Formats: sequence, C-alpha cells, structure tokens
Amino acid sequence: MSLLVVLTENVPPRLRGRSAIWLLEVRAGAYTGDVSRRTREMIWQQLDSGYEDGNIVMAWASNSESGYDFQTLGANRREPDDYDGLRLVAFLLPEGSTL
Repeated sequence: MSLLVVLTENVPPRLRGRSAIWLLEVRAGAYTGDVSRRTREMIWQQLDSGYEDGNIVMAWASNSESGYDFQTLGANRREPDDYDGLRLVAFLLPEGSTL
C-alpha cells in the first residue's frame, strides 16, 4: 500500500464521481488514498478512459531516488521529463510564445 494523490481539472462529473468511489476527495478535483499497486493501476485505467478534454496528474510514493513517481493525462503546460533517472517537470511555453 502507498499514498496516492490524484489532481483533476475539467474532467466530466461522472469521472469525478467514479474517482470518489476509491479515493477521498479532499478538495474539488483533488483525491487521496492509501491503495495497492493493482488498485492504482485500475484507477489509472478508469481515468484514462474518461478524462475527455480535461487533464490529470497522479502521484504516488515509490522506491525511486526521489521517493515518488507520477504520470499525467491531457494537455497541460507542465510535462513530465526524465533527467538521468529522476522524474522532473518541464514547463512548456504558452501557445504562440517564443524565447
């Protein structure tokens, strides 16, 4: 079992309701719980099949160098990036912007 955090934005109400079955919604669109790897993977499948135009990030405790791992769904300015085995977040430029 490990701590799981799921943050959602602009997902359909039915997906929010389904997420609340397995996790506690501590704020609008913010869920947490202590779940097994199998349950985490099942929740991810449910999120992946129903997020539509929204976006999601799921983070959990792991035995990695950083002590956590995460994955995302949907469009967002923050994008996961692997840097020498560490999972970091890169910020994308806003549409139409240049350096």
